Amino acid sequence: MYGRLIRARERHHSERDTNRRVRPFEWGASFITDHANGDDPRQLFRQYAQDVMRRSEEFYALPPILDYQLSGGELTWTSAIETPSPENNTARARLFPAKGKEIKHRAAVVVLPQWNAKPDSHVNLCRVLNRLGIAALRLTLPYHEARCPPELERADYLVSSNIGRTIQSVRQAVLDARAAVRWLVEQGGYTSLGIVGTSIGSCTAFLTFAHEEQIDVGVFNHVSGYFADVVWRGISTRHVREGFGNQLTLDELREYWLPISPIPFIKRLTKMRERRLRFIAARYDLTFPVDLSRDVIEETRRQNIPLDVAWLPCGHYTSGEKPWVYLDGWKIASFFKKHL
Repeated sequence: MYGRLIRARERHHSERDTNRRVRPFEWGASFITDHANGDDPRQLFRQYAQDVMRRSEEFYALPPILDYQLSGGELTWTSAIETPSPENNTARARLFPAKGKEIKHRAAVVVLPQWNAKPDSHVNLCRVLNRLGIAALRLTLPYHEARCPPELERADYLVSSNIGRTIQSVRQAVLDARAAVRWLVEQGGYTSLGIVGTSIGSCTAFLTFAHEEQIDVGVFNHVSGYFADVVWRGISTRHVREGFGNQLTLDELREYWLPISPIPFIKRLTKMRERRLRFIAARYDLTFPVDLSRDVIEETRRQNIPLDVAWLPCGHYTSGEKPWVYLDGWKIASFFKKHL
């Protein structure tokens, strides 16, 4: 009975927004290469994914950032990825410095919100971290808030039925997160670093964690192994799934989107120094279906990577409601308090 009630509430929340648009399927080869030259798009994306998986450290490598500016608590810089939307090419983050007697040896956490987050999303979490003596740097995801181009009502370009643009957008989010880490270390003077992401922020945070060894602690709030499976099966992305129509199969999309999926990068962690990480999953999640959360948990444990797992007695949307939001927040903040 309890589970049915939570799932019903999840479906209700997923149907609230009336501005979800079904956008037409596009390969979007121009977002990943300047040399498509009329090639078969299936072969192009298959080869591209294989090449990235062989050299992901290059794909997610961060070039020098020369124009960091901190003003009034807002940190800006030119994103390492140039997109067709000028607004999106300026990366933005809000700094919440820790204050008072409990400041913990220059500890800071990079915070990545969920898809279509509003400007106040995760601000309370940042303030909770501050009370624990930990600074927080809340990143604005690509195509969100001030980075949203005028033709969009929602951050449709971050996750869409345009295969190439979605790859570029997630890569941009990862490079922006790595740039935030670099600023905290080189200009902020922070010596103990964490990262937390929620929903798609969890995905991009994990990809960052797997390629940025300066991060000491990671908390991933709502987890899943394959980007394609969430889009294909989750109730929050039904309009994206509809845009694909019958143009390709789930197996094909999973292959093309391997470079932006967490599960193939889990093994990378075995070659890095041991760090603390926590997965948080919701037992009644219909956006990140629960079996997908279990898959990524099992694969991490199969690789003998030390892992802490916390299960929430709610769903994806309801984890943002009282009382579950308090439990979720504590599962995040207490892990950083203990390990940073």
